[in-house]
Amino acid sequence: MIGRFRSGDNVFYGEIEDGRVYSNEGVSAGTFELSELRVLPPSFPSKIVCVGLNYKDHADELSMEVPDTPVLFLKPPSAVIGHGDKIIYPPSSSRVDYEAELAVVIGKRCKNISAEKAEDVIAGYTCFNDVTARDLQQKDGQWTRAKSFDTFAAFGPYIVSTDEIDVSDLKISCRVNGETRQESSTSNLIFDIPFLIEFITEIMTLEVGDVIATGTPPGVGELQRGDTVEVEIQGIGTLRNEVV
Repeated sequence: MIGRFRSGDNVFYGEIEDGRVYSNEGVSAGTFELSELRVLPPSFPSKIVCVGLNYKDHADELSMEVPDTPVLFLKPPSAVIGHGDKIIYPPSSSRVDYEAELAVVIGKRCKNISAEKAEDVIAGYTCFNDVTARDLQQKDGQWTRAKSFDTFAAFGPYIVSTDEIDVSDLKISCRVNGETRQESSTSNLIFDIPFLIEFITEIMTLEVGDVIATGTPPGVGELQRGDTVEVEIQGIGTLRNEVV
């Protein structure tokens, strides 16, 4: 499990084990207590590729047909925040929602990757919250404004590598102020990760650090200022953010 951290003026990657962080990066080489460090977003994405309506149980909840091909949209890198950072409720919206998602972090620049070779370009997996101004999404008809506010792409806290975890059947949940709002399994994904990587890289080049947010399960709902929202994925960890 790898994270990105700040200690004073130094930013570095380190391996997390038993509450400690081990780094061999230059001036930051050494061992740190996790509590001494600020946890940063685990990559620098040039873009965040998101998948809409990608859970069978979410489609059932909405009484919608399962799509034939993935529905994609983008979030800008300016929307990125990490674990412990604040989600800012925009004054132009009156309905902001959480969406718990499994995210894929890309480890190699790639284009036209087959599903069979998809794992070769994955750095690992993390938690993602696709925060959405739902009222603006419905008003606009297209999703750019509703999905792109600063702080609307929370992900982290750490990256778990492909050799550490099998993501085909992981529990995924979202809690607001400790109350479970979403609960499902990645086994309910309509389009699995290898398929998504093949589909997306036929369209665009993915860069190192780019993120694919793979869709949200049923139970999407509203956030209020002052709420604490948590996205937890089995074997990966918990992403926690406060809404202000």
